[in-house]
Parts: sequence; structure tokens; C-alpha cells
Amino acid sequence: MSSVTDLAREPAIGDQLFRILVQGVTDYAIFLLDVEGRITTWNPGAERIKGYTAKEIIGSHLSRFYTPEDRAVDLPRRALRTAAETGRYESQGWRLRKDGARFWANVVIDAIYGENHELIAFAKVTRDLTERIGAQTALRESEERFRMLVQGVTDYAIYMLDPDGCITNWNIGGERIKGYAESEIVGEHFSIFYTEEDRARGEPDEILATAAREGRSEGEGWRVRQDGSRFWASVVVGRILDRQGRLVGFSSITRDMTDKKRAQDELERARAVLAQSQKMEAVGQLTGGVAHDFNNLLTVIANSLDLLSRPWHDEARKQRLIESAQRAAERGARLTQQLLAFSRRQSLRPEIHDLNRQIGGFEAVLRRACPEPIDFRLSLSEEPVAANIDAPQFETALLNLVVNSRDAMPDGGTIRIATGCEAIDATRARAMADIPPGDYTTVTVADNGEGMPPDVMARAFEPFFTTKEVGRGSGLGLSQVYGFVVQSGGHVEIDSRPDAGTAVKLYLPARPASEAERAAAPAKASVQRSTGRVLVVEDEPEVLEVTVESLRALGYEVLTAADGPSALAILRHNPAIDILFSDVVMPRGLNGVELAREALRLRPHLRVLLASGYPMALSGGAGAAASSEEFPFIAKPYRGSDLADALRALHGRWP
Repeated sequence: MSSVTDLAREPAIGDQLFRILVQGVTDYAIFLLDVEGRITTWNPGAERIKGYTAKEIIGSHLSRFYTPEDRAVDLPRRALRTAAETGRYESQGWRLRKDGARFWANVVIDAIYGENHELIAFAKVTRDLTERIGAQTALRESEERFRMLVQGVTDYAIYMLDPDGCITNWNIGGERIKGYAESEIVGEHFSIFYTEEDRARGEPDEILATAAREGRSEGEGWRVRQDGSRFWASVVVGRILDRQGRLVGFSSITRDMTDKKRAQDELERARAVLAQSQKMEAVGQLTGGVAHDFNNLLTVIANSLDLLSRPWHDEARKQRLIESAQRAAERGARLTQQLLAFSRRQSLRPEIHDLNRQIGGFEAVLRRACPEPIDFRLSLSEEPVAANIDAPQFETALLNLVVNSRDAMPDGGTIRIATGCEAIDATRARAMADIPPGDYTTVTVADNGEGMPPDVMARAFEPFFTTKEVGRGSGLGLSQVYGFVVQSGGHVEIDSRPDAGTAVKLYLPARPASEAERAAAPAKASVQRSTGRVLVVEDEPEVLEVTVESLRALGYEVLTAADGPSALAILRHNPAIDILFSDVVMPRGLNGVELAREALRLRPHLRVLLASGYPMALSGGAGAAASSEEFPFIAKPYRGSDLADALRALHGRWP
């Protein structure tokens, strides 16, 4: 405070100006003492800090502000002596206010000398630092509590890194988890905890870079203990910035998750074993069911063909054998469709249909499936109920449900088919296998038959699961219904109780009735041709032979190729070909879809029809991205009449 005393001694500055300066200060207590230590002046800052008015305090000794402990050791007198001997005394300590309260003060005492260098007074400046010292004390206490907290944590390794990734401190949890004592690890780079593989990939540096850039890096992985053993760790690394936003280091928190990881791995292994067991059970059911049904069908076909290979004079018996083989082939085709429907991989051809009209048109078939004493009833909605469905698959699903209901009522009963509309909100939609909320057309097939216990109902949609006697059904009926409805974007519900009947309700996304009316309108007749030249591409000789004969029977001239490259060679040299009819799954690296695209590039007006024993989406290669909207498609097995219809339809697709 020599500047204050110099100002007081400067002759050029009057006493009045000095008084104004001192009296204007309120944050400091500034006053003069005589050589004995008695107060001779007092400023507003002193009054504010210490609580005394000038009238109350002038003439008092400065020891009045000291605590009893300080007075007991003669601190006031020693402070004045130090100031007199050295010219200045400065210290911090507790002082007393008028009301007896203590405050933490910074005190400066300057000696004031006269013209002959004799001591004439002391200038004393006091500042109240109570708030600052309180904050510092609180900070120290907080830091100590935090240090105790961190050091007391044993389940987490909590430590700090400098900006380069070197460890600067260490807690007990770090020692317990990683095995290093503080004296062994402080100063080491934190990459010491990483596996050799992770270090080779630069993972430690990447973690620090991510934390520095984004503020945080979090992950799980293998880490290494001091003894070389590995443990699965959850690690969070966060950046630490100073008040100017500069990076000063990182914090790292590590938790040993080895037990949890081991439990998760065990659970995954158990799930894998269970899934494999379920898969093998399903494969066993599938194999047994397919073998049973197809062996029956192949028996009919093989024996019919053997018998037809003999000379026959009875045309009626010959025709019955032919029809029997044809029915067996049709049943085999339906069985394949049911399998694909369950797996939701069939090729659907959806169109907008009024379901009331669709059911009405199919009513005669449904009634024939329900002989007396079964009472068959329709309760169709008065309003049109439209949906975008594959009509033949819908009819198959409906027939499967009716047959199931019929078989559940050996002594007779009632089967009722009802239609309607329901609005499904978001909450209910989530409960219904996460179908989209919205309006749905419903079709319910209900009976008052035997019903199903809960364990049977839970397995009702499984393929080849049946409670019927051997030979009375493949067990694919409800699985076909399920596959068709789900693939159509809908949902199936079953409500059944033993001896109380069963109701199966189909939910299909609704469409406006006007769309169904437009779809039902008769299409304008198009000019059709019944003959032309067809290039058949098929790698199975037997299938190729029967296809050629079917086409010739329809009046077509036929050329053949066994693979895509051969077909392209024929197309390049024979401009008179009207139609390309190709299998999708082909050898020599060019499938049917790729062949069709290349053929249209060469011959833009060529008509194309594709066929496959797989659904279009499973035909492989580029065919996986194709659909019937790109190329017309006919599923194997097909009959001559199906092929004729598909070929005639080409004339409406291409001019």
C-alpha cells in the first residue's frame, strides 16, 4: 500500500483531495493509526466492513479488531513492530466485526515517515475475503469429498489421462479390476490395457480422437489385466476442457462386464441350441408330411402312366386313369402352393375385389364341401367390403377354413361366414403383430364344433401339425391361410375353446368399394392371336419335351434352347420369333430374367413369358429384383390350358 502512503505524503496533493479519495472507497477499510496503534481516521469502507462508525471507533486501539487468540499472543503489537522495522506488514487471518462476528481479512500496514524520516503514523488497509475464502474452502472440501468418493469406488476403474493419453491418477477400483498399483501405472499410456490386436488397429488413438472431437467415446471390448488375462470391459472416455475451451485431458471409467458377457454368451448358446432343436423338429415334420403326401400322389401318377403305356381298348377306363393322374398332379401343385403360402414366398397376383361378391361366386363350392347335417350360412355385410387380394389364394384359404370347420363337426353343426369392416388404431395394431393401423376388411369363418384346447391353438399355424387321423389332411390348411393373409399385409386371429367351437378371423387391408367396382368392370376385348413362333428356353429335357408338345398342340411353331447364351444366339439370327418363353433358373451364368432383358434390348417388340418352380422372388440373381410387373410369370407346374391363357394374355400386354 505504498502508493496510498506516498499519496498521503505528496505535498502537491492537498489534504482535501486525499480525503475525497479515501472516503470514496467502500470495498476497503482504509484508516490511519498513530505510532501507538490508536485509530485516527476512518473511512466508509471501514464502517461497512467492520461495523463501527467513525465516532465509535476513533481513538480505539487496533487490537480491538483481533480475536482473543491473536491478542493472547500479542499479534497486534508484533504487526506494528514489523511495519515500523521493515516499512510494511501483510497477513491474512480472522478479524472481529462490531457484532462479534468473524471475517477473513487481508491486512496491510504501512509505516509513514516524516520529513526527517522519523515514524509519525501507520496506514492500515483491510479487505474482507470471507466469501472468497469460503468458496475456496468449499472447493477444497468438495475436491476432498470427490477424491474420497473416487478412491472409495471399487467396482469401477476411474482415472484421468493427460492429452497424450498418459495416466495421471488411479483409484482403488482400477487396482482391483486391472491389477496395477498406483505407483506402477501412473505415467503409463492407457493403451497398456488394450489387446495387441486392438493396438495394431490403432483403437486407443481412435478412442481419444473420438472423445476429443465429440466429447465422449463409449464402447465394449476385451481389455488386458496386469497378469495378461483378458476381461470384457464397458469403457467411457470423456474429454476435459479448461475455461477457455482448451483440451487438458480425459476421464476414463471402466467396468468389468465379464460375468455379464459370459451370461449373455451362455444365453445365446442356449437360444441357438433351442432354435436348432426347433428347426430340426420342424424339418422332421416337414419331411414326414411332404413324403407322405407326395408319395401318395406319385403312386397315383406312376401307376396311371404304367397302365396307360399298355394297349387300351376301353376308352372310358383309359380316360379315368388320365383324369386320376391329372388330379394327383393338381393336388401336388396345391401342396406346393400351400408350402409357399406358409413361408410367405408364394407369387401372389393381387387385385381389388369386393369380398362379398367373391364369396358369393364361390358359395357353391363351399356348400359342396359341407354335406348334411352341416348347416352352411352366409352373413355378408350389406356394404361392399373390398380388399387387394389374390382371388384364387383367397378362395383356397376360405375353402381350407370351411373344411377344417366341417371336420371339427362329425355329428353336424353350423358353419357361418361373415364379412365386415374394422378400424384398427395404433395400440391395437402393435398387439396384432405390428400391422399398420387403419381400416381392415374382415372375413370370419365360425363353427360350433369340437374347438381346440390352448396348446393345440398355439400350434394351429404350424405346417403339417394336425390332430386328424393319418391320411385325413396334410396339416397345411391353416398354415396356407396364415401365409396368404400375412403376405397380403393382414392378420389372422383364432378364438377357440374345447366343445365351444372355433372362429378364425381374417383382417385384410381395406380398399374403397369404388376400386372394386372399377376392377369388376368388363375389360375391352383385345385382338388375340393363337399362333406364332415361340423360343422355349429350358434346361430340363423332360420339361422341355412336354412344353414343346403343349405349344405345338396350341398351334405354335417352336424353337428350343437349353440355356441363355444359346437362346441369344438364336435370337440374333432368327428375326421371325414372336415369343420368348424361358425358365428363370438357368445354367451358364445367365438366368431367365437377365436373358429376357438382353433379349428385349436386341428385339424391343419381342413378347416374354417366364416360368419357374420357385416363386419369382426366389429365382436367384437378377430375378430376385424382378416381379410380374416387369415380366409375365407362370408358376410350375402348369397345364396346357394355363400356358394357353398366359400366352394369349401377352397380346394385351405388348401391342
